[in-house]
Amino acid sequence: MAGYPQHAFAVAPMMDWTDSFCRRFHRRLTSRALLYTEMVTSAAIRFGDRPKLLGFSPDEQPVALQLGGSDPGELAEAAAIGEAFGYVEINLNCGCPSDRVQSGRFGACLMREPDLVADCVAAMKAAVSVPVTVKCRIGVDDQDPEQSLDVLADAVLQAGADALWVHARKAWLKGLSPKENRDIPPLDYDRVLRLKQRLPEVFIGINGGIATLDDAERLLAVGLDGVMLGRAAYHDPGLLASVDRRIYGVDQPDTDLFDAVDAMRPVIAEHLAAGGRLGQVTRHMLGLFHGRPGARAWRRILTEGGVKAGAGLEVLDAALAAVRRPERAAVA
Repeated sequence: MAGYPQHAFAVAPMMDWTDSFCRRFHRRLTSRALLYTEMVTSAAIRFGDRPKLLGFSPDEQPVALQLGGSDPGELAEAAAIGEAFGYVEINLNCGCPSDRVQSGRFGACLMREPDLVADCVAAMKAAVSVPVTVKCRIGVDDQDPEQSLDVLADAVLQAGADALWVHARKAWLKGLSPKENRDIPPLDYDRVLRLKQRLPEVFIGINGGIATLDDAERLLAVGLDGVMLGRAAYHDPGLLASVDRRIYGVDQPDTDLFDAVDAMRPVIAEHLAAGGRLGQVTRHMLGLFHGRPGARAWRRILTEGGVKAGAGLEVLDAALAAVRRPERAAVA
């Protein structure tokens, strides 16, 4: 694990969700977790609007860039550009099962081409000084996970990969939608643990179906090096408030959720002043008070008010008041 920072907890890359506003919000809740971008294709970086695709705020760090692609030279160029933008890690997507990804010959279908993935990793490693990692599944379709995961892992590690993040499910490229691929293939945490036991010196992180910090702590306790939460962290971001204390052992109180909202005010004000819409930021905050009195009103006010023309911080204030009201009543 030499050369790879000890990122014991990460928030997964999620298309249409983990944009810069999402990451800035999550960073207000945890200072230590590794945050990932949405997947960006190497072709988009080569030909597209790089500041729009790759720009981020320094207060999001540490942030990793996830790339999609299968052309070693193009990925190397994209990785170097990503490093120049300031990302602390470049991750290659070998786990996404969407049709669009398959048609571009990247994502989970690359599990079938371990030699090509190794060539991509080697090219990226030669182009950057930051860690290069791979996020994969345990296999695809009719592959035997006992063989497919080992073959891919050995190939990319020999090529210089610094870490593996493994979604502990197969991906079915035919017959299941991307959404179904997140739920229907059974989880196999033991398969990922066997990989770690075979490769004790390699950073092996696990992803898939991890819903709580209790789950995360159990997986770390059995010997895995990192845990990655996706939908659970997005839909219930309040759990991130305990990450620094529970996962990293930081001796400090958990982040106050109201303080996290207040810390987003300058971000929202800046975005509004630039002509942006409130809902573009607050959509990532809807689940913050999950399970607490007033949570439904919080979501409703932000959802309905955030899309209205001219909506500003007064909508956020109204949503906060809806949460604080039942809490004050309980104290009284």
